[in-house]
Amino acid sequence: MRPKILCISFSEITADSRVLRQLDLLAEFGEVTTLSYGSKPAAAADHLEIDSGLASLPQTPLGVALLTVRWHSKAELAAPAVQRALALVKDHNFDLIVANEARALPFAHHIAGETPIWGDMHEWAPEERVQVLSWRLLVAPLMARVCKKYLPRTQAITTVNESIAVLYKENFGSPTEIVRNARPFVDLTPQPLSDSVIRLVHSGAAVPGRNLEGMIEAVQQLGTGYTLDFYLIEARDNGRYLRRIQHLAANSKRIRFHPSVSPDELPEVLNSYDLGIYSLPPQTRNQALMLPNKFFDFVQARLGIVFSPSPETSRLIQEHHVGSVTEDFSPASLAAAIRSLSRDQIWTYKQNTDRAAQALSSESDNEIVRGILRRLLLDGARPASR
Repeated sequence: MRPKILCISFSEITADSRVLRQLDLLAEFGEVTTLSYGSKPAAAADHLEIDSGLASLPQTPLGVALLTVRWHSKAELAAPAVQRALALVKDHNFDLIVANEARALPFAHHIAGETPIWGDMHEWAPEERVQVLSWRLLVAPLMARVCKKYLPRTQAITTVNESIAVLYKENFGSPTEIVRNARPFVDLTPQPLSDSVIRLVHSGAAVPGRNLEGMIEAVQQLGTGYTLDFYLIEARDNGRYLRRIQHLAANSKRIRFHPSVSPDELPEVLNSYDLGIYSLPPQTRNQALMLPNKFFDFVQARLGIVFSPSPETSRLIQEHHVGSVTEDFSPASLAAAIRSLSRDQIWTYKQNTDRAAQALSSESDNEIVRGILRRLLLDGARPASR
């Protein structure tokens, strides 16, 4: 009988690229049950759906009170989504539990018994949203406590890059393996530039704090000769932020908004563009150390890349000669970096991303995941009771 694997993600799972890639690998090793918001993903054998209206943090009056007095041992399981998850997994047993992000760790350990746990932290959990005052005052101490309490008891820990792995080691003594947000290799070729305009593109989530306003302003500064297309996933705010940025660009025919596309379709959809752009003023340490999905999406789409400075993305851009790094985080700097590129330079960057696409694919990351799964599932792990 194949091992039974529980994958926990308090996200809209069918739109979560990292978790979807994770699921494909989990399915190689066992029968996967997903526990998340949203509908059943293709790689799952079974799915336990959490109502999307249930918060994954303790945002109820009781939960806020517990956070205020720092009664974290009570608060860590108090979130409405976690309470629902406890009911959903009742009478289920698993051979491996995968907890995506720190907020899933207390629940995973609560139900695990002797079942091994892989904690995929994604980014630096204690400072996930510290730019928000209520999060910084109430939730950040909870996340730090969760990491301190549970990471030493977690059999495998991963994060998105070396810079953040160092933080987990220095702060919690946790050896952390690196699984980037790289995507599988896609067999595409760079598309020639058009005769009339440089085609800019940005894909991702329409979430406040992602500086979409700054990219709109930069393109407005560039003037004619440049277009910007957005492929955005609507946030869990009923589209309020997306409508706000659409309003900002309403007077520009050179800025267009398209419906989001599935992660699998994204490289082919983006392939017709010239430069993938992103400028993010770092309000948090995660933003300062970013190595996001979109970087790898742009590579597989065979685009040149223009990003704001970050140790991780800047290193890869310069190492593979696939684009340009802005001087700072301002719209003017983004516009200047784009304007400085000749058509020949952009075409060279597109050819270089083609050469780098294999090295910057998820192949090496997948082997790290397979190593974790072999270790936890095949090296003497106890089977679940049937």
